[in-house]
Amino acid sequence: METFFENMAQAQGALARQRVLADMKSLAQSSEHLLKATADDVNAKVKDARDRVIAALDRSRILCEHLQQDTAAAARAAATKADTTVRAHPYESMGVAFGVGLLIGVLVARR
Repeated sequence: METFFENMAQAQGALARQRVLADMKSLAQSSEHLLKATADDVNAKVKDARDRVIAALDRSRILCEHLQQDTAAAARAAATKADTTVRAHPYESMGVAFGVGLLIGVLVARR
């Protein structure tokens, strides 16, 4: 029997999106450095390759913007869900917050 936790799957998806976004930004920076390094080369093949890299960079920037918007939308949805849960169970939420605060206080006081 397998247990499925919807929130865990969403969190893993968000983490994967953040990693892809970071990798794409790193790749874009590396590509821009490569373009600057080959700016003086007037060879036709190099110019063609530069044009393709520029086009790919433009597409990746658009994709990065979409990923960032999706991540922001997911964060807003999670915040809304948390707010709804807290409003539905105010005393339980206060109890959990008190317990977590007490635990943190005990751990900090030990040092």
